[in-house]
Amino acid sequence: MGLRNFLDAKIAPHFEKGGKLNRYYVFYEMFDTMVFSPSAVTGARTHVRDGLDLKRIMITVWLAAWPAMLFGMWNVGYQANLQIDLNGMMAIEGWRADIVMTLTGFDPSSFWSNMLHGAVYYLPIFVVTYLSGFLWEGLFAFVRGHEVNEGFFVTGILFTLILPPTIPLWMVFLGISFGVLIGKEVFGGTGKNFLNPALVGRAFLYFAYPAYMSGDAIWTAADNFTGATTLSLAQQGGVEKITEAGITWSDAFFGFIQGSIGETSTLAILIGAAILLITKIASWRIMLGVVLGMVATSLLLNLVGSDTNELFDVPWHWHLVMGGFMFGTVYMATDPVSAAHTNVG
Repeated sequence: MGLRNFLDAKIAPHFEKGGKLNRYYVFYEMFDTMVFSPSAVTGARTHVRDGLDLKRIMITVWLAAWPAMLFGMWNVGYQANLQIDLNGMMAIEGWRADIVMTLTGFDPSSFWSNMLHGAVYYLPIFVVTYLSGFLWEGLFAFVRGHEVNEGFFVTGILFTLILPPTIPLWMVFLGISFGVLIGKEVFGGTGKNFLNPALVGRAFLYFAYPAYMSGDAIWTAADNFTGATTLSLAQQGGVEKITEAGITWSDAFFGFIQGSIGETSTLAILIGAAILLITKIASWRIMLGVVLGMVATSLLLNLVGSDTNELFDVPWHWHLVMGGFMFGTVYMATDPVSAAHTNVG
């Protein structure tokens, strides 16, 4: 209550109508609604369905992404430490390596070493994404004279989780800027876009800078190391190629594999799915429909077969744990703006 009273009595009058900083009210309102509930709410009883509002929905989705985020951060460090441990001290340089070496060392058996190593790669991506995204959101809200809503909370965290850990930070800025501007703001902002801004940003980076977004050298934060993801191995030689690399289905399910930061652990993603389904924020019909579509397609491709494409022979249960399938099913296909809004849809 102390902060609420301080804002209402000392700060708000300067930004409200008649105040010297009235034209910058949108930025004050952005901070205020991030900390507290919005001041303007529907009052008529006939409009009340439950206690959910846009802020609570977005924050719930944001929190539902945390299992994938935390495991992904640990796995980034684990994959890097593992390769450093197996191959000796590779040419690890820069401030990230100095921090890890000073505080914990590169020990793949140490939980905190893995978390720290992953954090020094993930947290800068997280910070750049949110600072850049809220900069554009704030500027557009200022020019258009409307409030800054909480939609970017979700866009921001999802964008960070579909990137490789070694991506340069300037590219993170370009990607999220493109996603917010072209994927959302040109259509009028949150609720009016038909594309997912996080996916738009990643698609832009993939086509503009393919060397930084694909290939075998970008998935592990260890210099001079290249390693293929399970999806890439499957493309080269099907499931046999994956097992030859020492990767089991359970490894892929739990997430002890290379890949984009938040897409490796199917288990962590399923925990997020449970949160979204229990709170009834995401549609179980959409998730089930995507999974059934994948199963039907893979069974059909298994039946057809191919002499040139090894992926035709990959069974559905492997598709479930490879690439970004489950991440897309849980967090992307269920996007409240661009997804279907009716049961029939």
